[in-house]
Order: sequence, then structure tokens, then C-alpha cells
Amino acid sequence: MVATVFYLDEVPQPGAIAVLDGPEGRHAATVRRTRVGEAITLSDGHGILAESEVIATAKDRLELKVHNRVLAPPPNPTVTVVQALPKSDRSELAIELMTEAGADLIVPWQASRCVANWEAKAAKGIEKWRAAARSAARQSRRAYIPDIAHLHRTRDLVELVKAAKDEGAVVAALHESGAGKFTELPVAKTDSVVLIVGPEGGLDDAEIAALTEAGADAVLLGPTVLRTSTAAAVALGALGALTTRW
Repeated sequence: MVATVFYLDEVPQPGAIAVLDGPEGRHAATVRRTRVGEAITLSDGHGILAESEVIATAKDRLELKVHNRVLAPPPNPTVTVVQALPKSDRSELAIELMTEAGADLIVPWQASRCVANWEAKAAKGIEKWRAAARSAARQSRRAYIPDIAHLHRTRDLVELVKAAKDEGAVVAALHESGAGKFTELPVAKTDSVVLIVGPEGGLDDAEIAALTEAGADAVLLGPTVLRTSTAAAVALGALGALTTRW
């Protein structure tokens, strides 16, 4: 089992000493009260995992001896989640849940019915999502931290869908009036899946029309209507069972 994961920009080779400081070191030394002799897994967030042992502690800092280093295989298929901006009190929850469930790339989307509006504060919102994704990846002991893309408008999303379809991806727009079922999509026969999650008010007719014309399948995820903050995590769980991701 992977020990508690902390992230470094670069993980040293086996036998070398790694220094964990900054926010990660503060969390390990001060919040978790890590002690000498404890095992910690280091990761660069891009697939590298390294077993290490704490050999010295200080305030906001750990020194660790690296024992081994491996590259974790990337998940297949990879999953991009296009997330319409949730309300502010549920925004980071959505990122945490989809990160723990295995999202590989998260795309914030300013859909027409979003209550939240990032037009003047996109950079701040993206940084908050990145911090939430990093924290959730640590909690779930992931070797890969999902990246957060730039803010997409609907026109940007249409181009994303077209490009994904050209590369053979399955693109699912989760919608309560979808004609097909999510479980009927050929997700086990592709290397890439794109999940599109609308806002609390749902996708409007123009958005559905534009996305389906670009190649997305409007599908029903399940028998109940889910909140925008939980839909992606549920879909990722279904994907885990329908493909080799689990």
C-alpha cells in the first residue's frame, strides 16, 4: 500500500536525500506531525512514486532518504472532465471529489446558466482549483495530479469536442434528457473520454445543440438527477467499473 504522499517538483534518485519544505513540508511536519523513521511516498505529481524514510525533522521541513523510485502507469482511458462552474460554496468540493475519483484533466466552463462568473477572476479561480486538486490527490495518494485548464467559454468547448472526436475520444454530455445511457457508450474501446457536466440549472438548448453537432453524445448518467458538484465523481466511478481503470 502506498504510504502518505507528498509532492516535490523533482524526486531524487534512490540513495539520495530529499528535502520537503514549503507548503508540503509545513503540512507534513506541522499539521501531520511526521516523525523520524516514518515512511512517506514522494511524488512529482506526474507519475513518479518513491518510497522514502524520514531521517530528520524541523519546523516546516523534513529530510528523507529515498529508497526506490518507480513510474506509475498512467490510467487508461484518460478522462477529461469539463466542469461548468458550480456555486462558490460547492466549487472546490467538486474538484476534490473528481480528483479522488480519478480525473486526469479538469476544464472549467463558463456555461450560460452558471451562477458563478469567472470572467473577471479566472486566474484566481484556477489557482483555487489547482490547490484543491493537489490536496485531494495527496489525500487519495495519487501519482498524477490532475491539471486545471484555462477557463473555457462555450465556443472553446465546441472546439475541444471537435478535436477530441477527431482523435477518437468518447465525448459524453451528461444531461437529464439524454436519449442514450452512459453505460451504453463504447468507453472500453477508447483511450480517451471527455465528460461534460453542466451547471445547476442544466445545459440550455443552444449548448446541447452545439455540443451534439460537434460530436458529443447527450446521455443520461443514471436514474436520479445529480448536483453539478457530484456528477463527475459518479461518472468517473462508473467509468472505473466499465473500463480497466479499476
